[in-house]
Amino acid sequence: MHIFSPPSPDDLIRLLKAWKFWVLGAIVGAAIGAAVYTIAPPPYRARATVLVDFNLEQAFPEDTDRQLFYYLERETRKLEEIAWSDSVIEDVASGSADTVEALRGGVLQLSQPAEGGWHFYADDRDPERAGQLASAWAQGFAEETQRKVEAGELNAFIQLEVTQSADLPVERSEPISTYLLIGALAFSAVSAFLVLFLGRKQ
Repeated sequence: MHIFSPPSPDDLIRLLKAWKFWVLGAIVGAAIGAAVYTIAPPPYRARATVLVDFNLEQAFPEDTDRQLFYYLERETRKLEEIAWSDSVIEDVASGSADTVEALRGGVLQLSQPAEGGWHFYADDRDPERAGQLASAWAQGFAEETQRKVEAGELNAFIQLEVTQSADLPVERSEPISTYLLIGALAFSAVSAFLVLFLGRKQ
């Protein structure tokens, strides 16, 4: 029987009978995942928060919901552009050893923005440095946005407040449970494949 042919009922029965083998594979995979996490852990991730209030009721008190939606979408895109703008990112890079390319390439991450809390994430092997990057990015974004509001480049009703920039929450960018799950699933799949393959070869 060809190795890549669909499994037969006998194959599935054989696989179920060998449940101890692929369960052992899952345990071994989880152990390897834990070892990888310990030897080469993911970077730390810090989160700073800026509260963004578009004050929709004051900006357009008589507009329809559809108009408000387009206004919110348009202003949100403008703020996203500010967050990733050269002036803001270059300021963050000037106070760190990272290049602008590295910061934009994955070191910095912005949560899905809308009205409310905008979360500015920064990854680094040093938890303290991750916090400094996230704080600098959030502060730079708030200052640049306020400057544009005062210059009339943004709607005057937009208000920002940096609510978290000191003693930031810092944790690993990926939890150990992710490593355990990936390792267990991968080795379970390999074990199941071996059971089917060896059975067919025999």
